[in-house]
Amino acid sequence: MLASRAASTFPTESRLRFLHTADWHLGRLFHARSLLEDQAHILGQFVELVRAERPDAVLIAGDVYDRAVPPPEAVALLDEVLGRIVVDAGVPVVMIAGNHDSAQRLEFGARLMRAQGLHVAGRTLAEAGSVTLHDAHGEVRLYALPYAEPAVVRDAMGAELPSHEAALRAQLDAIRAVHPPGVRAVLVGHAFVVGGAASESERPLSVGGSGAVAADLFAGFDLVALGHLHRPQTLGGGRIHYAGSLLKYSLSECAHDKSVSRIELDADGTVSITSVPLQPLRDVRVVEGELAALLAAGADDPRRDDYIHARLTDAGALLDPMARLRQVYPNALAIERTVLARSGTASEAGRQLRQLGTCELFASFFREVADAEFEPGHREVLDQVLAGMAAAERESA
Repeated sequence: MLASRAASTFPTESRLRFLHTADWHLGRLFHARSLLEDQAHILGQFVELVRAERPDAVLIAGDVYDRAVPPPEAVALLDEVLGRIVVDAGVPVVMIAGNHDSAQRLEFGARLMRAQGLHVAGRTLAEAGSVTLHDAHGEVRLYALPYAEPAVVRDAMGAELPSHEAALRAQLDAIRAVHPPGVRAVLVGHAFVVGGAASESERPLSVGGSGAVAADLFAGFDLVALGHLHRPQTLGGGRIHYAGSLLKYSLSECAHDKSVSRIELDADGTVSITSVPLQPLRDVRVVEGELAALLAAGADDPRRDDYIHARLTDAGALLDPMARLRQVYPNALAIERTVLARSGTASEAGRQLRQLGTCELFASFFREVADAEFEPGHREVLDQVLAGMAAAERESA
């Protein structure tokens, strides 16, 4: 956890500069393939960017790992990256846990690392941790607010908090109650703000209920540096910013421009944000056409090592198309037959089913089997069961 009272202070120039990043998902598998080589490649570029720009702090807004118990190779990669930033380059880091992380595991050794400039917030406490910076215009407080389920926040704060929005509101109100007047405030958090554009690769923050929160909850903060949404985007009149993920983790992200964010904070709290693109080892993209045409084009494709999703337009039968495709695109991941996708009502029904949430699907099943309505009391019980299953999955995945 971060120091709440004995906050750290780093002398800076006249304008504070941050590099904001999030959603590294170290250890993630993509179509059963490990992305650690790709993650090490992109993080090597990020370290060089930190060394070149020497910001006042690096802000890592959660989902550092892809699961609560990460593979040893992912832990080793994080250790190497943070060591090169904090120890070798001497740039402080503020890092929080996201909904994919184990708060306790990510926070291990935090008190020892704080003196080196690595500030980790994992567990949820009644009082959020903070780091104090100074520039020529005075003091700036950085508050680190790790992701937590409403039940965890309720236990920490001793209040009845039935939803994500109520829990986050209580935490932010507690920060505002102790924040010195006239001091600029920066929040590092992990949340789904209403109006944000989501991607297929993001795990929902809430099972059975809404995990979204309103942008006006963050009133009073000059900058809100968030993680969770994988598309870089800015909300709330320019104050609320998602850096997005470093890599593309789903087909829905093919058109995204991945980057990290350079953020400058002026004397009056005005924020300016610039995207800094990074080059992946392999891109994720879609190729479309008849198989023979794709094989011919792939032989001369300079990006043939990219992760490929192929949409085949052939109308007839094909013999082992994936094996043939991988002869020219070795990292081909999936094939989609467009002739099958246009098969009519069955595919439309399937599409509609995929748009329903777990609770809606179960409620429909309940009405069909029990010939009775799915009452609010039933939904509450189902939400509790699903939340327990989700927590167990995060811990053992």
